[in-house]
Amino acid sequence: VQLQASGGGLVQAGGSLRLSCAASGLAFSSSVMGWFRQAPGKEREFVAGIGWRRSRTEYADSVKGRFTIARDNVKNTVYLQMNSLKPEDTAVYYCAASNTPVVLRTRGDYNSWGQGTLVTVSS
Repeated sequence: VQLQASGGGLVQAGGSLRLSCAASGLAFSSSVMGWFRQAPGKEREFVAGIGWRRSRTEYADSVKGRFTIARDNVKNTVYLQMNSLKPEDTAVYYCAASNTPVVLRTRGDYNSWGQGTLVTVSS
């Protein structure tokens, strides 16, 4: 399984970024996909998840209303659209895949991980 995340970068507060994660080597269309992030000195935390039917999404309270997760089951890619970015969104963002039937928020429920992409939001 390979998960290749991209799209990170430096952006000013209030700006937007779109992260992408291209997946291979797994049954993508039947996998739950998630985004997590890890800021320096902090634990890795759940950001957003999407079920294989796409209609089921979950968000951390800290990003609800600002971030949107989406997936393209033809391109085997999951996206994270991040708007109204804040300095506290600065972190390495990881995409992950899960075999669970529903979207879960715990790191241990995801069995495949990408390498991460750095998002830096300046004030």
